[in-house]
Amino acid sequence: MKIHQISLFVENKPGHIAAPARLLAEQQIDICSLYLADTQQFGVLRLIVSDWRKAAQVLEASGFTIKVTDVIAVEVTDQPGGLAAVLEALDGAGINVEYMYAFPIACNDKAILIFRFNDPDAAIDRLQTAGFNLLQSGELLEK
Repeated sequence: MKIHQISLFVENKPGHIAAPARLLAEQQIDICSLYLADTQQFGVLRLIVSDWRKAAQVLEASGFTIKVTDVIAVEVTDQPGGLAAVLEALDGAGINVEYMYAFPIACNDKAILIFRFNDPDAAIDRLQTAGFNLLQSGELLEK
C-alpha cells in the first residue's frame, strides 16, 4: 500500500521545474500527482510517477538532487468531512501527519489524499481497519 514518491529539489527561479518535467516526458514517464512547496531560495517538487525507479535514475543522472520516500494514497468521498474521517481513524494512535496533499477525481465524486506519516505501517493498519481504500501507484494512473 505504500507508494514511492520522488522529492526533487529545485531552485526557486523561473523555468527551473520545466527541465525535470521535460526529462520525464522524454522518457515517457507519466506524472500521476505532484505538489510544489517553496521557500525563498529552493522548492521541493514532490512527484508520484508511473516508473519511480526510472525517474529517479534519469533525474539523478541529470544532476538533480532527489529523495525517494513512502507515502500513502487514501481514496475518500469528495464531500465535506472526507479528510476529517481519515484523521479521526488515526486519533489516539500517535501517528503524525508530516505533510499531505490532495486532488479530486471528477468522474466519480472521489478525492485522493496523499499522506506522508511518521509511521506509515501503523497508519496503513489503522486506515484499513477503518475501511478506507488505500491505492497503489498504478491505480492512480487509472483514476
